[in-house]
Amino acid sequence: MAIEAVKTYFRQYGMEDKIREFDVSSATVELAAAALQCEPQRIAKTLSFLVADHPVLVVAAGDAKVDNHKFKEQFATKAKMLSPDQVEAMVGHAVGGVCPFAVKEDVTVYLDVSLQRFETVFPACGSANSAIELTISQLEKYSGYQGWIDVCKGYL
Repeated sequence: MAIEAVKTYFRQYGMEDKIREFDVSSATVELAAAALQCEPQRIAKTLSFLVADHPVLVVAAGDAKVDNHKFKEQFATKAKMLSPDQVEAMVGHAVGGVCPFAVKEDVTVYLDVSLQRFETVFPACGSANSAIELTISQLEKYSGYQGWIDVCKGYL
């Protein structure tokens, strides 16, 4: 299971005990916010795209939506999300638990600026009923991100 890979990943940093698992689904922003009893915008959703036949993850705030124009400017291609089968095969996590941790080697991770307004955020941990609270600097450290990008709209 992908959550086991994420737990193993965080174990090397002494952080595996910070992973929270729920008796209810946290597979969507709304469900995760309810399970965590936090604002939906603090859910760090991980979106999966195909860019030049390469998997790219964009971690964004729960209230942000991808802006197609900004995405095309950033990646020189139209935003094309991976299908659920592609996500699991190419990234290593199933839809509902996709996160930037313990992903396959050829996956590139970016963090969207929509997250920068928060002290802490809650990304998933490889399953549809898990999350971890991280500061933005911890998210930078543990996600293995390539950089900050601005490809979203609709957030405050």
